[in-house]
Amino acid sequence: MPLPKAELHLHIEGTLEPELAFELAARNGVELPYADTDALRKAYDFQDLQSFLNLYYELMAVLRTEQDFADLADAYLARAAAQGVRHAEIFFDPQAHLARGVDMGTVVEGLWRALGSSEARHGISTRLILCFLRDESAESALETLRAAEPYLDRITGVGLDSAEVGHPPVKFREVYEAAAALGLRRVAHAGEEGPPEYVAEALDVLGVERVDHGLRCMEDPALVARLVRDRVPLTLCPLSNVRLRTVDTLADHPLPAMLDAGLMCTVNSDDPAYFGGYAGDNFDAVRQTLGLSEDRLRELARNSFLASFLEDDEERRARYLAEVEAYAF
Repeated sequence: MPLPKAELHLHIEGTLEPELAFELAARNGVELPYADTDALRKAYDFQDLQSFLNLYYELMAVLRTEQDFADLADAYLARAAAQGVRHAEIFFDPQAHLARGVDMGTVVEGLWRALGSSEARHGISTRLILCFLRDESAESALETLRAAEPYLDRITGVGLDSAEVGHPPVKFREVYEAAAALGLRRVAHAGEEGPPEYVAEALDVLGVERVDHGLRCMEDPALVARLVRDRVPLTLCPLSNVRLRTVDTLADHPLPAMLDAGLMCTVNSDDPAYFGGYAGDNFDAVRQTLGLSEDRLRELARNSFLASFLEDDEERRARYLAEVEAYAF
């Protein structure tokens, strides 16, 4: 049985495996520009974040109906459960679907078909986080939040993703203020490709409670000290960082130095179908390549539950933390 863990940085659209992509394409009459699943897998060899995003958005064309989104989420949850995930806070990108004529209700209700029964079927509790695309306009983000208002009983928080450079957090000040007024939790991608200043801006301007990625904080000792002092969780995605060339090799990853500095790090999978590994695969990779001790791995798992948005269910959080402490490697 794998180490129990929470997954806090997971884009549901990024769990679309080639086999399911072809299955949904056939169901919906969508023609993919790849001969077969092997040809599609070969396309998953990215040069950078933008080349990944281009394919990521292209493949979304197969997601059309509530059942498509339910099947996508259910496939992820089954894989995650097998890798020790006990709680998952799942990102989704409604603007990418709205732009294709798929409405908010189809996306949320479809995902909820799987999430609503996830605990019974997979032993995983879930939360849903609506992400804004930072390379779209601030006005589009506000419109998206308004479209989501009828579904806020299903949505725990908001996030910010897609191409980071040139799209600083301050661009989304207004929509984050609106989200806070609605009682939504706030996270944002910052310090992946963007500079450490984006991390500080996400904290100061957007009021985020967790930083997604954040590894470039290590370039700013004062920022590191602040993150340590305030116990701000960072949702790191090691295999993603390697595939997108944020770090050259896994051996170069700053995770050990970040833990040594006292940062509250977690390990997650980001877009696992594209980046070569789900949550447990990321734990295995950092254990083997970075030589993390059992104590460090337990710390990462403990951090994942401490950083989870489980304030409405502290009994559950305590139960998960007890599982971590009792785990025998």
